[in-house]
Amino acid sequence: MQLRAFRAMGTEIELFLDAPDGDAALVEAEAEFHRLEKLLSRFRSDSELSRLNRDGAIDASPDLVEVTQLALQARERTGGRFDPTVHEALVAAGYDRSFELLSQEDGQSRSARCGGTVRVCGHHVELEPGFKLDFGGIGKGYAAEQAATVLAAAGPCLVNAGGDVAVRAGAWPVGVQTCTGTLTLELSAGALATSGRDRRRWQREGRELHHLIDPTTGTSADGDLLRVTVVGNDAIDAEVWAKALFLVGADAAEAEANAIGLPCVLSTIDGRTTTAGGLQ
Repeated sequence: MQLRAFRAMGTEIELFLDAPDGDAALVEAEAEFHRLEKLLSRFRSDSELSRLNRDGAIDASPDLVEVTQLALQARERTGGRFDPTVHEALVAAGYDRSFELLSQEDGQSRSARCGGTVRVCGHHVELEPGFKLDFGGIGKGYAAEQAATVLAAAGPCLVNAGGDVAVRAGAWPVGVQTCTGTLTLELSAGALATSGRDRRRWQREGRELHHLIDPTTGTSADGDLLRVTVVGNDAIDAEVWAKALFLVGADAAEAEANAIGLPCVLSTIDGRTTTAGGLQ
């Protein structure tokens, strides 16, 4: 088993490859993370995403076009709960720089409108005036999938991008943190992602805020869930549904997951853990 660890996209990345000679694949997979960070990060002033947000419209690279389309499709199928136009709401809440640089001192916050129109025509991407994009988790999930595809050419693999896990072949035990300990799931395909309010959080005006924005209010979501972990077909799908379920609260999330057969683990603020969507 080979392991390569590094930092990218504001988090720790781990690449596991079950192959005797996979050094070249590991190097290429890491390079893919760094390449996509240069395109998709809102925290890099030189990124393609930052240029789009500044200019309002650009002729974009294939990756930026694809992630934009994936995010818009996710908004459609979650009824707007997943929304790539939360950039200004994140900034208004205080998340205006990479999290490790974020001031933890109490300060002011406000809300901002979400739900802006985004037009994609060929390689041209255009934003409604007053709105900007933030890909956040979906960008990380996209990068995890791209890296896993690179590694899979060399052998069974697992990519862990700060909790976004994508696997190809093999049998991989993955620990999921719950309110009472760790639940271990075995993945041989697909992906897993977690959304929660317990890590990227800060204080503003005496209120604890976090990075999971409710597009209907334009600020950090309230509710009874602490953390949601979803098993999906890929890391993009898992990221989208982890966020969407988090926003509706424990009871509605359990009912929706059961209705659509979406395996998930729900952990509440008051210490309850529930599995749903066929996960035992």
